[in-house]
Amino acid sequence: MSDPVLLERRDAVALLTMNRPEVLNALNRETLERLIERTGEIRSDAGVRAVVVTGAGRAFVAGADIAEMRNLSPADALGFSWLGHRAMDGLESLPVPVIAAVNGFALGGGCELACACDWIYASSKARFGQPEVGLGLIPGFGGTSRLARRVGPGWVRELVMGGEPVKAETALQMGLANRVLEPEALLEAALEAAGKAASKGPRAVALAKRVLLEGGDADVRVAHSLEQSAFGTVFGTEESAEGMDAFLEKRDARF
Repeated sequence: MSDPVLLERRDAVALLTMNRPEVLNALNRETLERLIERTGEIRSDAGVRAVVVTGAGRAFVAGADIAEMRNLSPADALGFSWLGHRAMDGLESLPVPVIAAVNGFALGGGCELACACDWIYASSKARFGQPEVGLGLIPGFGGTSRLARRVGPGWVRELVMGGEPVKAETALQMGLANRVLEPEALLEAALEAAGKAASKGPRAVALAKRVLLEGGDADVRVAHSLEQSAFGTVFGTEESAEGMDAFLEKRDARF
């Protein structure tokens, strides 16, 4: 039986590949549990400084596994949503940059998975959406919250209540995707961006990510306080001394 979530190291970059191409990488319980395991492995590996997430075959993730969901009771569905949130939270909270390389369909749970990443590169063939209402359902893995924080209330209402997918260029216009690339260039571009992020000060990157996450939905005064505290903290590290010395000496920093 194949592994539903592959993990590969590319120097300091971890490549996570959703690997159920026969069902367009649909998220079932086993896949979500494996994703939690994989993010745990990444978290415990100090050599990983960035992550790229993509999908095998012609989809990123086409959604949650409807065949598995069909006979869930309300209590079971609540548990399934809890598991999905746990998986997305684990990915989002990694202390390194996480880049989604959306190679095809990113619908339902797939769009939610992409939104759990720090930024999104999309293939020109990618499609994004939250089509759950067409099945008489609603998003269950963070689609009503993370997506809203990326695209704003107007777009998220259209995507969630209208239920129609959008093309990559529209995703770019609404701020969901950061870049749109040709399919053959997508993964390499995401890995290159991850490699560049991995070369930066790891403590600074981790602190910046934490401040962005914790301050994103906080009162602006709280967000400013978080930033001030983190800014002071980095000045107590060897990393900041090396970074500033390298700048003044006109050389590359060695982190």
